[in-house]
Amino acid sequence: MKITVLCSDPEHPVNRHLNRWVGQKRDGHDIELLRKRCELSGGDILFLVSCSEIIKAEHRSLYRHTLVLHASDLPKGRGWSPHVWEVVRGAEHITLSLLEAEDKVDSGRIWLKRVIPISKTDLWYDVNEKLFEAEVDLINEAVDNSEQIEPCHQDADIVPTYYERRTPADSELDPQKSIAEQFDLIRMCDPERYPAWFEHLGQKYKISLEKVDHEEI
Repeated sequence: MKITVLCSDPEHPVNRHLNRWVGQKRDGHDIELLRKRCELSGGDILFLVSCSEIIKAEHRSLYRHTLVLHASDLPKGRGWSPHVWEVVRGAEHITLSLLEAEDKVDSGRIWLKRVIPISKTDLWYDVNEKLFEAEVDLINEAVDNSEQIEPCHQDADIVPTYYERRTPADSELDPQKSIAEQFDLIRMCDPERYPAWFEHLGQKYKISLEKVDHEEI
């Protein structure tokens, strides 16, 4: 089977998991990990993982199946970074969906779903690890069972919801509020990609949060 994984950002933290998967799955499959839409050459399955480029019908036609990994319980949570928005709002689990790519964003038929428990003490890197492991699991399941899986349409009785793209303003803290009040936001701010910050006395400050053992302090 010829399989392509398209991940736009070579610096995205999911790449460690993708590279490991490609190395483990090569036996019996022709697998390529690409960065740009223009590199697509066709095959059996195209997986879109953290892909920021628009993949049009002309590109999807090169493959038997074009599948997207999206971290929400579709049709709820279409759009950008849904798992981050949901954890910031207090969610204790997130849902990962594997669906068919269509012109209308996140509207395709669902192949698989996976519920991922999120602890109240999980930080952004803990959530990433759980999410990326689940993404690899769904990719494996899709590859191993592509002929048996029966895709289903998204529930038409559920009104879709949408999330906007994250901006630096979404990581702003209120210095007048307590850490506890803003903990769900702080813990989902990647200090390199989406740092938590606040302004006080005309100066901006960046905050980084990490877990430590009791013995370390």
